[in-house]
Amino acid sequence: MLNLIKKIRERTGAGVVAIKNALNEAGGDEEKAIEILRKLGHSKVAKKAGREAKEGIVVSYVHSNNRVGSLVKLLCETDFVARNEEFQALAKDIAMHITAMNPSFIKPEDVSADVVEKEKEIWKEQLAAEKKPAEIIEKILAGKEKKFREEMALMTQPFIKNPEITIGDLIAEKVGKIGENIQVGEMVRFEI
Repeated sequence: MLNLIKKIRERTGAGVVAIKNALNEAGGDEEKAIEILRKLGHSKVAKKAGREAKEGIVVSYVHSNNRVGSLVKLLCETDFVARNEEFQALAKDIAMHITAMNPSFIKPEDVSADVVEKEKEIWKEQLAAEKKPAEIIEKILAGKEKKFREEMALMTQPFIKNPEITIGDLIAEKVGKIGENIQVGEMVRFEI
């Protein structure tokens, strides 16, 4: 049991008591315990979301070919956390992800209606060609829009280093570990 707790702690950074509780709830199943801890992290994010994040850092990442790179402004509540190595590593990981995956927006709700409408027109033509019934077309369009928004947004993209979690999950884990509100303020990607 002690080795399992240590292993989960290394993977998640969660506290020993939280890991024990998650393992008890999961009946000793490591993956279920990690999922419970991840959900706990998201609930902590929701509690801390109202707190102002006005400190932080700007981090850059340039790919080894020197032809693509990004800047990201990662915000937190205190300058103490901004100087924390783990927070800085998180910012670097996010900048690397932006360079690799080229998200256009930070959150799915940030995707403009104009962009979505242009895509909807294409989807409607495709579905009309497939002769789908009208009632099914609306459900398909809603699903396509949700997926499109998630693919375009940084927070809902699968993390490049671990596709089993999203960038939002990654930030939630760090919020749970560090104990402060963390937000992506701005991002920009450059490519030659």
